[in-house]
Amino acid sequence: MMKTTLLSAIVTGLFCAGFSYVVSLISDSFGMTQLILISFASGALGSLFAQTVLKTFGKGKG
Repeated sequence: MMKTTLLSAIVTGLFCAGFSYVVSLISDSFGMTQLILISFASGALGSLFAQTVLKTFGKGKG
């Protein structure tokens, strides 16, 4: 259980890091509200991405 939780956090972190890099390339035109919404989207999409990756690659273990 702890290993899955840690792996999910790592995958989410990697997704968010990549997402934030892309946003930083175009962020000069965004205000604070837009950056907050983009950060929320990054976290939500990163979580969904991690769950999908772990579910997809975890099927072979069972």
